[in-house]
Amino acid sequence: MATECDSRHVNGKTPPLFHAPAQRERFYRRERRSVPAAREFTRWALDDWGARRRADDVVLCVSELTTNALLHGVPPGRGFLLRLLAYEDGLVRVEVHDSGGGVPAVREPGEGGRGLLLVSMLADKWGVGERDPGKTVWCEFAAENEGRTEGARAIMRHAP
Repeated sequence: MATECDSRHVNGKTPPLFHAPAQRERFYRRERRSVPAAREFTRWALDDWGARRRADDVVLCVSELTTNALLHGVPPGRGFLLRLLAYEDGLVRVEVHDSGGGVPAVREPGEGGRGLLLVSMLADKWGVGERDPGKTVWCEFAAENEGRTEGARAIMRHAP
């Protein structure tokens, strides 16, 4: 059926204007076993979506961001939310929401943790967003880019 606004026929249906990304999320308590559980959940979601091309990079960044949330962003008695989004163009976005204060920053090797340095090397983009209370640390991986795990592993080998 044609209308005055759009005379195209598309299998009898109007095409959607916006495709929402596939999304998976899980809340984790402030406990050590949350980091390996978040890695396993991420691997499962990526497999479910067929997003395997940069899976090692994504899982390593999830490990680093969730570790940072536990060490620096989650007050006692609280937890963090891991949200994974997959877009039609192959982009994968990771978000770690916590209720702690502070603004995470990349540190050079030898100045402490290397988590955000690794994330900055592996992800195509990363950043920090505000939420009340706390913050969201996110990173994105474009499907067309190659993984960068080897460069990150070199930093891990040479850091004190």
